[in-house]
Amino acid sequence: MTTAEQCGGTAEREPGPSGSLRTFGAVVQALREHAGLSRAEFGELVRFSKHTVESVELGRRMPDDSFVELAEEALGNTGALRKAACHLTRGEPGLAAWFRRWARLERLAVSLCTYECRLVPGLLQSEAYARAVFDNGIPLLTEEQSEAQIAARVRRQGMLHDRPDVPFSFIVEESVFHRRLGGPEVTRDMLDRVLELATLRNVTLQVVPLDVESHACLDGPVQLLETPDGRRLAYSEGQQNGRLITDRKEVRLLQQRYDTLRSQALNSKDSQGLLKRLRGER
Repeated sequence: MTTAEQCGGTAEREPGPSGSLRTFGAVVQALREHAGLSRAEFGELVRFSKHTVESVELGRRMPDDSFVELAEEALGNTGALRKAACHLTRGEPGLAAWFRRWARLERLAVSLCTYECRLVPGLLQSEAYARAVFDNGIPLLTEEQSEAQIAARVRRQGMLHDRPDVPFSFIVEESVFHRRLGGPEVTRDMLDRVLELATLRNVTLQVVPLDVESHACLDGPVQLLETPDGRRLAYSEGQQNGRLITDRKEVRLLQQRYDTLRSQALNSKDSQGLLKRLRGER
C-alpha cells in the first residue's frame, strides 16, 4: 500500500508543522542508525544526497512520497514511515494545526456546507470581526500571530469569489448575530459583510431563528463537503481540536441532520430580511 493510500482515511488531527517534521525525521534517523547505515549510504539507497537526508532527519525538509517509499524499503518495510508521513504538514501560517487538512480539502471541494452556532463562520467574517475573535483567544496572541491568523482567514474567504461554480451553504444561529463581539461598530461591519456575501450567486445563507421549535443539529457545529471524485467528508471542531470524519455512515448521518436543519431554518430571503432588521437596530 502506498503512502497516499494509507493516508486516505486517517489522520483526523494534524500536529504542528515543526513538531511533525522533527518527529518524522527522528524516526528516520533512529531506523537508519539501527540498520547501521551512514547518511551517505542511506542516501544512495533512497536516491537522495546525504545533505537531503540530513535535512529530513533534522525536520527542515518535507519528504516527498518517493523518499518515504524508498526509505521504507531500505529500513525494513515496517509501514512506520508511511503511517507517520500521513501526519506531516509543511504548515500554513495562521491556521490551527488540526484545521489544515480540512482547509486543503475545502480548496478542492465541489460543494461546501457549514452549520455554526458559536460565531459567524470564518468564510463570512469581516476583518474587524475576525480580529475581535482572535483578540478574545486565550492565551493571548502576539500582534504577529494575530496578523497571520487574519491573513489566513482572508485568503480562505477568496474561495467564495474565486470559485463561483462551487455552491457554499451556510446555516447560522440567530443568536450569533445578536452577540456584540468587538462592540457595536464591529457588529454593524460584520452584518454588512455577511449581507454582502449572501448576495453572491454561489452562496446560500439561512438563519435558524431564536423561536425555532425543532432543531436537527443540537450536537454542535459541523461542516460537510463533497470532493471532485464524489466522496463526502465532514469536519467537527471543539476546544483546541478538530476531527476529520471519513466514515460513510457517520457522514451520511451528519448530512441528514444538516438537510433537515435546512428545512427548519428561515429561507434565504427571510434570513437576509432578519439580518437587515438587526443591522437597522445597531
